[in-house]
Amino acid sequence: MFTQTELEYIRSQKLARIGTASVEGRPDVAAVAFDFDGEYFYISGYVNQRTHKYRNTKANPRASLVIDDLASERPWKPRGIKLFASVDFVQRSGYVGEKEYLRLKPLRKHAWGLE
Repeated sequence: MFTQTELEYIRSQKLARIGTASVEGRPDVAAVAFDFDGEYFYISGYVNQRTHKYRNTKANPRASLVIDDLASERPWKPRGIKLFASVDFVQRSGYVGEKEYLRLKPLRKHAWGLE
């Protein structure tokens, strides 16, 4: 799904923002760290079950993920990738240890400024 340039960019980044919504449609956006295995993104937290991202995706298993930064300010050059993903949950060992992680499977993407 990703070009080589996009893969290199994703692997160079440490933070992203995840957008979720409750079953009632109440939106939430949170800054998150992530692991990426080339196909799936994995997101957790120290007390993941207490977070909106966890509760929202348990009830509504869809999310958006944005990874972006500024390549330069002069000239202004934003770059990034926005993903729309389905979410399920897996036990794994990752950046916050052995625990349950949200596993995001990208369904669509939009990238900018990476050329």
